Amino acid sequence: MPVFEQSFVVDAPLGAVRAFHGDTSALGVLSPPGTFVRLHAIEPLAEGSVSRFTLWLGPIPVPWTAVHRDVSDRGFTDVQVSGPAASWAHRHTFTPLTDGRTRIDDRVEFAHKPGLGGLFTRVLFSRPNLLFLFGWRAFATRRALRRA
Repeated sequence: MPVFEQSFVVDAPLGAVRAFHGDTSALGVLSPPGTFVRLHAIEPLAEGSVSRFTLWLGPIPVPWTAVHRDVSDRGFTDVQVSGPAASWAHRHTFTPLTDGRTRIDDRVEFAHKPGLGGLFTRVLFSRPNLLFLFGWRAFATRRALRRA
């Protein structure tokens, strides 16, 4: 099963990082340029909460439903219930470094579907694309928390 990991530090306290990720608008903020997000139903972050949305990658719609697991002040996991991959689990971990700095660790474990669907996710979730996606997410998180 492929695994992608990234860590970055933000100049914001743990509470602000947790609040940002718990905001139902965060997905739109964290989506890179060229990706349009249509939110269908986004529940506030809590154990078992569900998010249903469509990512538009140019003209290609990618419907996705995720449920939140292991929710705490120190992080949570998004688990794909339906979507492009055979499986997808994205763990967000928040570690306070000082009163005003927090490290964010992302760990994604995923598997590809067989056939054409698997070919699509092998491109979509290729290492260069994941580096771009999560690099953008780090930039967008820092920018959003700087304004908070």
